[in-house]
Amino acid sequence: MPVRHRGLLTLAVMMATIMQILDTTIANVALPHMQSSLGATADTVTWALTSYLVASAIAMPITGWLAERVGSRNLFVWAVIAFTLASMACGAAATLEEMVLFRAIQGIAAAFIGPLSQTVLMDINPPSGQARAMSIWGMGIMIGPIMGPVLGGWLTESYSWRWVFLVNVPVGIVTIALLAWLLPSRERTRRRFDLFGFSMLALGLAAMQIMLDRGTQLDWFSSPEILIEAAISIACLWIFAVHMIWGRNPLFERGLLGNRNMAAALLFMLVVGVVMFASMALLPPMLQQLFGYSVLDTGLLLAPRGLGILISMGVAGRLVNTVDPRYLMITGAATATYSLWMMTGWSLDMTWHPIVVAGFVQGIGMGLLFIPLNFLAFATLEPRHRTDGASLLNLARSLGASVSISVLTTLLSFNIQVSHSDLAAHITGSSLSMLDPGTADKFGSLGDAALLVVNAQINRQAAMIAYIDDFHAMMLVNLAAIPLLLLLRRPKNMAVAPVHIGE
Repeated sequence: MPVRHRGLLTLAVMMATIMQILDTTIANVALPHMQSSLGATADTVTWALTSYLVASAIAMPITGWLAERVGSRNLFVWAVIAFTLASMACGAAATLEEMVLFRAIQGIAAAFIGPLSQTVLMDINPPSGQARAMSIWGMGIMIGPIMGPVLGGWLTESYSWRWVFLVNVPVGIVTIALLAWLLPSRERTRRRFDLFGFSMLALGLAAMQIMLDRGTQLDWFSSPEILIEAAISIACLWIFAVHMIWGRNPLFERGLLGNRNMAAALLFMLVVGVVMFASMALLPPMLQQLFGYSVLDTGLLLAPRGLGILISMGVAGRLVNTVDPRYLMITGAATATYSLWMMTGWSLDMTWHPIVVAGFVQGIGMGLLFIPLNFLAFATLEPRHRTDGASLLNLARSLGASVSISVLTTLLSFNIQVSHSDLAAHITGSSLSMLDPGTADKFGSLGDAALLVVNAQINRQAAMIAYIDDFHAMMLVNLAAIPLLLLLRRPKNMAVAPVHIGE
């Protein structure tokens, strides 16, 4: 679409994208401070995160229908307005109930911003420039989760947890002004809304998100609540799948999901959520609790991952029109898998160097994978399906992250217990020459203190083993998913453009 000041509009779109993606992780580090300020408990304060995820999952699938009904320009601008106002309200919330409500509104607005930002960048660039546009968009998507915990920790410690949300207000105001000035709109169409299909999908996704978020707290399937949520999720998603295949006027056109590239990209986008977001959820607590790094130092150690993403996305954006994108993706997936293999060799005795190297290598791999994957997903898709396709890709990435974080967190807790039991079985009088556990009680409080020190060290070693097991599991998942990339195909009419390094 023709547009004035394409560069300035791209900046506005990226400001909205980064602001939205930051809020998926930025509030995590502020939860303890929010708990005391809002008078919540450790269990109930997590609803501030759950409400955002559930609302976003419910709203995201209808982005395409709303964009066609009210206009993509109107929907994008009003979504950013709603997100900014909800951020302001979250910063001023006085009770947990208010926070949950405002976070839900924020999640609904964020659900529209992600797919629309991707669609806008595809629409305002010619085919030869769409790969570069996706590299710019991908940088915001991939770097946002890395910046979130660091920025959130700094704002919470230096100012207040309320600034975690209030920081969005000035950025949102500038973004709204630029979008209102420059953003074009697609032609509106009359598209019938599939209320039944949306209801089944929304209910299934909501039940799944709540189950994944609360499963660890409630000991999973030993809890009646989790069993009910799992049953609702499976039943509703099954009904939605059957309705999509045989129902009349389904929520998404069958041609969209029947597109080979889009279907394969959706499957692999689940894996991207596993590697990118699950690793980012595991690393900060590991570095802070086991290695004793501060929040700021943790952010600095994770920064090379973002540098690797920036470099590889820039390279992938230039090569995707000259090299078969599937080769780039396989190289990226293999590189990311290798970085996870490197992480399985970590220990409590290592310095910061392996953390930086593995993070940088993983960033290189993710950048080489993410850009060609998005490019091929839309390469064979009709322009009218772009918004629906973008919403499904964003939803797949979000679900992959949610499922993997819940599963890996559960595995972490279980493996810590198992490893602790295995290690403690080897603590005997012969293995501790300086301290016999059987006679430590003779030394009174000194003996108890010595045993506590031994137990603390066992806990640290058991936790390290559990983290290594999680890295190993992610490596196997990533390795097993690489063959999915062979299902993608390069369009026959794809233009091959020369690469000008000096551009």
